Amino acid sequence: MQRLKHTTMTDKPFPTLLGTDPSFGFGDRLGLATPGHLEALLDSGGSIRGIFAQQSIREMTRTQRTPQEVMVAATKVLQESQFADPWGADADHLKTFADAQRMLAAGYTFFTLDPSDFVDQQADHYDLEMLGKKFSDVRDQTGWIDSYLDRSIDLGHGTIGFTPKTVQRATVKYGAAIQHAIELGKYVLQAAKHEQRPCELELSIDETLQPTTPAEHYIIVDQLRSAGVPLISLAPRFLGDFEKGVDYKGDLQLLEESLKEHVAISRELGPYKLSLHSGSDKISIYPLFARVTEGLFHVKTAGTSYLEALRVVARHDPEFFREIIDFSRTRFEEDKATYHVSAVLEQEPSTDDLSDIVELEKVYLQRWQDVPVGKGFTAPGRQILHCTFGSVLTHETLGSHLLQLVREHQDTYREVLREHFVRHLDALN
Repeated sequence: MQRLKHTTMTDKPFPTLLGTDPSFGFGDRLGLATPGHLEALLDSGGSIRGIFAQQSIREMTRTQRTPQEVMVAATKVLQESQFADPWGADADHLKTFADAQRMLAAGYTFFTLDPSDFVDQQADHYDLEMLGKKFSDVRDQTGWIDSYLDRSIDLGHGTIGFTPKTVQRATVKYGAAIQHAIELGKYVLQAAKHEQRPCELELSIDETLQPTTPAEHYIIVDQLRSAGVPLISLAPRFLGDFEKGVDYKGDLQLLEESLKEHVAISRELGPYKLSLHSGSDKISIYPLFARVTEGLFHVKTAGTSYLEALRVVARHDPEFFREIIDFSRTRFEEDKATYHVSAVLEQEPSTDDLSDIVELEKVYLQRWQDVPVGKGFTAPGRQILHCTFGSVLTHETLGSHLLQLVREHQDTYREVLREHFVRHLDALN
């Protein structure tokens, strides 16, 4: 990838469009991480643009923050640092018109449409009889079915065959989701045009139980494009497991072959970027992802910056770190409901079992150098802390103490973030 030039003037103090430049989303749940994020981006010296203001409505609800607060926290640091490279602001996982309007009003430029509530998550498991029944229920509501039946598309890397069964299953699984994405996308585009705001769209279909097939990818993007809803980025559900807080779990060779098919479709119907959601800590696949996409990618991270804030706590107030772990363990079973994780509470040692703070930090915030090369990054203790961020941050005493401690040790926070994300970005450059 061609390396981008970084500037230090003040002519771009607000988020803008990034187009097909490779990009990296830095989620910040505390509103204190941008200095470390910026330092990592500059130190990596590569070809990647930063999205510094990024938060979903779900995350804002859990942290009791507003779109404006997230935007101001990032913008203020970038202005004070006289950072003038193009940078983005991601209105993440939008599901409703009202939420889209809130994010647009706050100045966001990158809108991630999330129609997952309209996906039939069981469609891949229906037998032919049930599939036929479900298809009959939705056929009259979907006018595009016949345009794909019995077609075959050669993409240069494999061929997509649109058999009746393939089209039926895609229709049942994604028909309602496609319609919602079109309606929401048109709303965002029209509202942005009316308010004279820059706007580009990403579609998230990664929160499904089964991987996105090439046929599903093609139909979804083709229908949005035909409806006048162009995408700058698509987040499919890739092969393998993309759990929160740990490295990729799966076969890298199979992932690469599947990824090549998705890349071919993105070139045929775009070009648009392929987006890796739950991208935090997936370092083992970054070189592959960057190479196969040839730089036409977006990577999104979020909770990993919160975990690095807890590292600051562990180093400066070990007893408070123990208190956060104890509380998080009481909240994990309930808070993990909306996450894909494999951590089992009973299998992770409690604070009573670990007297040494170094061992406690290793179990719950495993560092990269603790992991043998080629063995992945699979500390389940991180997942317990990751899933419970909202409960901690909104707790009447824990949240305020955590924020105060990180503010008092901002230098430490900036350094651990710089180290953490340089490792991410270097693997992608």
